Amino acid sequence: MGLVIISSRPPISSFLQSRSSRLSRTPPVSSRSRRWILAPGSPLSPVRHPIFRLKNFISNCSITNADIDTESIKTEDQGQGDLASLSSCCSIPVVHITQDILDAQPLNLVTEENYKTSLFTTLPVLSEEEQVALSATPAHPAGLYALYAICSTGNLVEQLWNFAWPAAVAILHPSLLPVAVLGFFTKLAICVGSPLVGDLMDSFPRIPAYYSLNIVQTIAQLLSVTMIIHALKTVPHSPASAVILQPWFIVLMLAGAIERVAGLALGVTVERDWVVLLAGANRPIALAQANAMLNRIDLLCEIAGASLFGILLSKYDPVSCLKLASGLMIFALPVLILLGQLINKLSSGVLDSFRLPQAGVNSFKADALLNPGRIVQKGLDVIKRGWLEYKQQPVLPASVAYVFLYFNVALAPGAIMTAFLTHHGISPSIIGGFSGLCAFMGVSATFMSAALVKEFGVLKAGAAGLIFQSSLLMIAVAVLLSGSVSRQNSLYVFLYLVVLSRLGHMSYDIVGTQILQTGIPTNKANLIGTTEISIASLAELVMLGVAILANDVSHFGFLATLSVSSVICATWIFCRWLANPTDEHRKLFNFDPQFGPNVR
Repeated sequence: MGLVIISSRPPISSFLQSRSSRLSRTPPVSSRSRRWILAPGSPLSPVRHPIFRLKNFISNCSITNADIDTESIKTEDQGQGDLASLSSCCSIPVVHITQDILDAQPLNLVTEENYKTSLFTTLPVLSEEEQVALSATPAHPAGLYALYAICSTGNLVEQLWNFAWPAAVAILHPSLLPVAVLGFFTKLAICVGSPLVGDLMDSFPRIPAYYSLNIVQTIAQLLSVTMIIHALKTVPHSPASAVILQPWFIVLMLAGAIERVAGLALGVTVERDWVVLLAGANRPIALAQANAMLNRIDLLCEIAGASLFGILLSKYDPVSCLKLASGLMIFALPVLILLGQLINKLSSGVLDSFRLPQAGVNSFKADALLNPGRIVQKGLDVIKRGWLEYKQQPVLPASVAYVFLYFNVALAPGAIMTAFLTHHGISPSIIGGFSGLCAFMGVSATFMSAALVKEFGVLKAGAAGLIFQSSLLMIAVAVLLSGSVSRQNSLYVFLYLVVLSRLGHMSYDIVGTQILQTGIPTNKANLIGTTEISIASLAELVMLGVAILANDVSHFGFLATLSVSSVICATWIFCRWLANPTDEHRKLFNFDPQFGPNVR
């Protein structure tokens, strides 16, 4: 339907022609967004004529920003008689335009009088010092302190249990087979179950998911304690092959796997999701300091948990120690739930923020409830989707480098290094001191990483940690392969180099976490994070399998060579990614000095 405009000013067509060069650059307006001038009682339907939008008219008439059909415009020059020729059945609104309607005047928002006080010339700009101070200020500092309290409480109980169950099982049977079977099945459960749990966490609200995981973990820990106490009290001494087939051991194996998956899922949701929301993804220094504090708390809880249960075990019998540990677990659960409520209140409900849903999650939950027989198929679909999401993440090389570090099982504190040192006649006190120094280097790295991020940026800080670790481990392996470790002084040099290398390892562990926090979308953080942990556990399984095949201590040099090769590969992958950034990486890390506005 057309629009007839009666004007007392003949040059309207010339006016439209003069405006056509500017109006033609306006994108076409869809029929849904067209605005029409309606006369009372005269509804219009859209027409298929070219529409020009007239803007910025200075008038008291409500024709501003209107869509006008120029093909149906009539003026007085064309005669009033033409109007009578229009079909009487057509309802065409008539608008009378006076002479001053089409007088468009420029809008001078900034004049000479108000130039100095104009809002457009007095926009505040932060200085470099103010920008640094802002990037070092968390978005929700009170919420971060509550998060630190959650991590301190939860990690203390978890680390105590991680030390308690192997010690109790070792007391139950002198063979290493029960502990090895439990450890292997736990790693296998992490490989398979972590993507499933991460996918479900991404589909549920954060706080209810946090409550559920804490309850599941505590129940699994208490069930494991019950099975071990039952075995210590009633199970007679029997061969190791017979022990692993007992019902209580199967229940212990299942409960231990569930406990470890739930614990890792809690760690992922805190380190990859919550801390980013509380510190601020666009505040790199504050996020680096928060990551350093979380790692510091984890390391200190590891030392405190092992020391606490060791002291208890030296004074009381194993059953009493396990009962005390179970009491600590029961006491910690309501504390963790209350702190979860507190952290959300202190952060103004930021943990309730909306997360974009992922396709397929709702159907997985519905099918799982309605048809349990399809749980396995849907689980495999989730694992496949987690793998695809992991491959498509924008910071994949940084994650792959992180996974490659898990192949280093020989040049790190652990069972393989302990067996090697014991074979060379090193006293247990020195072996314990070696492990303690490695943990101390981890604590030192939490302070150093924040300083590196502040000085060089998050990306170069990660490269520095990997280069430092690989350089020292290459020297350490050279000392080992030279055969001089048969002398005690050379062996101490080898251990000293390994201890120092942990400084670079933990630095990249902290900085790499921040890189992944920045690059992974929040609605996929749990799925991708748990998939990464699953792949890292698979890497550990591969190296443990190699160690089982090469179980003689004389093959330690071969294992050490494989370990340092994995660290070198991780360094090469990360540095190559850093040297060849894409536009997407520049956009993600635009706050980093390497991709900042001053870098050309």
